[in-house]
Amino acid sequence: MTAEATNGDRRSGRRPGQSGAREAILTAARTRFAEGGFDKTSIRAVAADAGVDPALVHHYFGTKQQLFAAVVDLPIDPEATLRKIDVAPLDRLGETILGSVVALWDSPAGPGIVAAVRSILAGGDMALARTFVLDVVLERVRLRIATPQDDGRARVALVATQMIGVLVARKIIGVEPVASMPGPDLVAAVAPTLQHYLTGEIDTPAR
Repeated sequence: MTAEATNGDRRSGRRPGQSGAREAILTAARTRFAEGGFDKTSIRAVAADAGVDPALVHHYFGTKQQLFAAVVDLPIDPEATLRKIDVAPLDRLGETILGSVVALWDSPAGPGIVAAVRSILAGGDMALARTFVLDVVLERVRLRIATPQDDGRARVALVATQMIGVLVARKIIGVEPVASMPGPDLVAAVAPTLQHYLTGEIDTPAR
């Protein structure tokens, strides 16, 4: 190998002679996300665990959110959906969350998403599942609805139970008529419950 090529490898962050850098990053990230959650995991920490430069993590995976999507083998980057939820009016959050997610489940990417969910559940990776649902998907919603008296954690947890139930019924078990119900009809039926959890009067644990 020439000196120029060796220097190029160093600049890119690749470990000389390391052909499994991508796999090492994914392994390190899976452990970090499972043990520390999304917020407490940094690209720098993942890179240190994998023995690579942080630039290489960004090169392979982009943002931390995209790295997490790769860890759980999602066929999509969830950011586009989350941006729609970010700009939804508070009184339409339930409708927007469910409508956006059902549209993804029913899209060409849906089978891949369901396969990723099945894989997480079958593998017993519950920490990663919780991280994805609460820290990646619903944390931004929680921050929007939180007040000094109610941090919103119980509210988004209730939303998570409803969403998981709908996903399992519609795409995994196939409970009728939920499984074959048109998306807009399903959203119209379930979204008011989500909205109540998010902004309605409910008894939540004191904080």
